[in-house]
Amino acid sequence: MREFGQPRIVVIGGGTGLPVLLRGLKQYPVDITAIVTVADDGGSSGRIREDLHVPPPGDVRNVLVALSDVEPLVEEMFQHRFKTSNELSGHSLGNLIIAAMTSITGNFVHAIQEMSKVLNVRGKVLPAANQSVVLHAEMEDGTIVSGESKIPYSGKKINRVFLTPKQIRPLPETIQAIRQADLIILGPGSLYTSLLPNLLVPRLGDEVCRSHAKKVYICNLMTQAGETHGYTASDHVRAIYDHLSSAFIDTILVNNEEIPQDVQLRYNEELAHPVLYDVDRLTELGLETVYADIANLENGALRHDPKKVAKILYNLLINETKRRYEA
Repeated sequence: MREFGQPRIVVIGGGTGLPVLLRGLKQYPVDITAIVTVADDGGSSGRIREDLHVPPPGDVRNVLVALSDVEPLVEEMFQHRFKTSNELSGHSLGNLIIAAMTSITGNFVHAIQEMSKVLNVRGKVLPAANQSVVLHAEMEDGTIVSGESKIPYSGKKINRVFLTPKQIRPLPETIQAIRQADLIILGPGSLYTSLLPNLLVPRLGDEVCRSHAKKVYICNLMTQAGETHGYTASDHVRAIYDHLSSAFIDTILVNNEEIPQDVQLRYNEELAHPVLYDVDRLTELGLETVYADIANLENGALRHDPKKVAKILYNLLINETKRRYEA
C-alpha cells in the first residue's frame, strides 16, 4: 500500500478553457501540474515567437495567472495589454516579461519557474515542449494548412493535425508528472488547436495513454467553426482516439442544462452550436458519462463554471485516489 499524500492532478490543454478550470481546482488540497501547448502563432505570442525566437508565452501566461496567489493589481498588471500606435500595441505585459526572463535565463522552462515564484503560483506549469512547434492540419481534401492561428479559418473540414519539427522532446518533468498522476484531465478547449497539440508531442501522448491514472475529458459546451462544426461529444472523443491510436479516456464530463436561446442566437452568428451529447455512442466507446449543470455565462461568453467543474473533478479524484492507495 502506498503512503497517502496529497493527490496529484495533471491538466492538459491551452486556450481560454484551461485557466478557467485551474481557477477552480486551485481551491482544493491537490498537487496540480498544468501542461500547456506551445503551438500558438497568433497575436502577441506569435509576434514574440517570430521576433525573439522563443516559444509563444500567451497560453503559459494565462495559466500562471490562473494559478497565482497575488494581489489583484499585480494580476491586472501582468495581464495588461498595450493599446498604442507603436510596436507595443497588442502586446501583453506578461508576455513581454516571460520573453525577457527567457532571454535572461536562456531557457523558457527556467523562465516559467522564476515567474511562478514571482506570482506565487499554486502548482507547477510546464510547456508541452521547451521549444516552439508548428501545428499543421491536413484537410479532408488533402490540402495542408500550417499555423495554429490559420487552421480555423481555412473553410475546410479537418482530417488530422500534426506537428513539426519531427524531433520534439517532451520535458522529463512532464513525463514524471504524468506517471505519478492520480487524475489526468484533458480540456476543456479547442480540440485541434489547444488539446491535441499537447498529446501529439512524442512520448507525451503515449505516456498519457499508458498511465494508470483516471483520465477525464471535459467536453466543450459549444462546437467551433473551422474545427468541430457539427461534432457530437463522441466525435470529439473519436478524433482524440484516432490521433493517439488508443482508446484511453475513462470518463467524459458533459453539460446537461440547455443553453439559453438568446445565448445560442449569439453563438449562431459564429456558426457555433451546443455540442450534442450522444449518450448511446459514448456508452459504446466504453465511457463513464458524468452529466451536470456546468455552464456559466461570463462577460457574454459561455464558459465552464470553475467551481462546479472543480468540485466534480475533486470528488472523482478522491474516489480514484482511495481506490489506488488501498490497492
